Amino acid sequence: MRPYYRPGNYAMKNSVGYLMRMSVNRVLPQMEALFHDQELTFSQWTTLVALHDGRITSAGDLAHNICHDAGSLTRLIDQMEKRGLVTRQRSKQDRRVVTLTLTARGRALVEALAPRVMNFWNKLLSGFSHAEVDTLIALLTRLVLAADPRASAKLHLSKSPIFTARKKSA
Repeated sequence: MRPYYRPGNYAMKNSVGYLMRMSVNRVLPQMEALFHDQELTFSQWTTLVALHDGRITSAGDLAHNICHDAGSLTRLIDQMEKRGLVTRQRSKQDRRVVTLTLTARGRALVEALAPRVMNFWNKLLSGFSHAEVDTLIALLTRLVLAADPRASAKLHLSKSPIFTARKKSA
C-alpha cells in the first residue's frame, strides 16, 4: 500500500493519533464520572471486567490488556483483594505464578454496573449505525494489533460474555 500520510496532507484534523488522543481525553472523564456514586473507581471497574471471563488470570496479562504499569496495578489489586473483589492464588505447579480471579462479589459488581457502562456507550454511539460501530471496533482492533504485533497472543480483544448467562436465563 502506498503511504497514506505525505507532507502535503498531514494535519491534526486527519491525524489518527491526534483523533484517538482527543477521543480518550474526552471520554475518560465521563467514564470516571459514571462511577462517582459507586464503591469502584473506573480503573477498578476495567480491572474487574478484564478478569470477568477468566481468560486473563495473571497480573502481567492484566497489565498488558488494560494498559497499567505493574506498580499501580499491584496497588489496585491489593485494594480490591482487601475489599473481597478478587483473590490471588499461588500456583501449585509453579510457585512464581499467581492466578487472579474474581470473587462472587466482584462478579456481581461487574454484572450490576455493566448496564451503566453500556448505556453510556450506546448514548455516545447513538449517531452511528450498527455497521459503523462494528467497523470502528474492527479497525481499532487491527490498529492495536498493528501497533504491537508481538503482543497479539496476550491481548484478549474478543467480545466479553458478561451478559451471556443472564440473556439465556431471562
